[in-house]
Amino acid sequence: MYLTRMHLNSARRGTRHLLASPQRMHAAVLSAFPPGSEHETARVLWRLDRGVDKLTLYISSPRKPDLTHVVEQAGWPTAPDPWSSASLDHFLTGLQPGQAWRFRLTANPVHSVRQGDGLRGKRLAHVTASQQEEWFRTRCERWGFATRHVAITDRRVVTFGRGAPSQRRKVTLSMATYDGVLQVQDSASLSTALTAGLGRAKGYGCGLLTLAPLL
Repeated sequence: MYLTRMHLNSARRGTRHLLASPQRMHAAVLSAFPPGSEHETARVLWRLDRGVDKLTLYISSPRKPDLTHVVEQAGWPTAPDPWSSASLDHFLTGLQPGQAWRFRLTANPVHSVRQGDGLRGKRLAHVTASQQEEWFRTRCERWGFATRHVAITDRRVVTFGRGAPSQRRKVTLSMATYDGVLQVQDSASLSTALTAGLGRAKGYGCGLLTLAPLL
């Protein structure tokens, strides 16, 4: 597994074009890999972190990406290192119960509402901060960790078109970004969460959990 980081140039028209639709960003990310790069236990995940004065694209993937086309469209082509990739294999095998890490996750918190006997439940977004935080806390154990601290640092609703122009439908996603400190409980479950992603809407910038050492 690899974790890749690329800074986006917010002044470029191509960047604004990608930011306007998670569908476009997803297509740009996937085009950095040959066919067959995803499989059952690991997939291509991405997340866009919006800082005060910078935009950073993170990608987790079974293979190293070639982001030349994204750099030409939305990055800094003349920079000495327009993107960087690091192997996660040693990090994943080194996860142990009791370790503490800073974390960040952008997710799509949803719940299923029953529609009646024999009918499939309808998925609805959690819309309040308290609902979104509860959604996260109730799932930590299955993901292999406990939270020492968690805060929602960004909340947004994104609407975009999906599909061919003749069959385009509107997609609306409620997204929340969680920052905090976690403690490893089950290293195998956490490793799966890191490589397979968390929650829904993984193709649209949700589900990528990243860890960093405590300061």
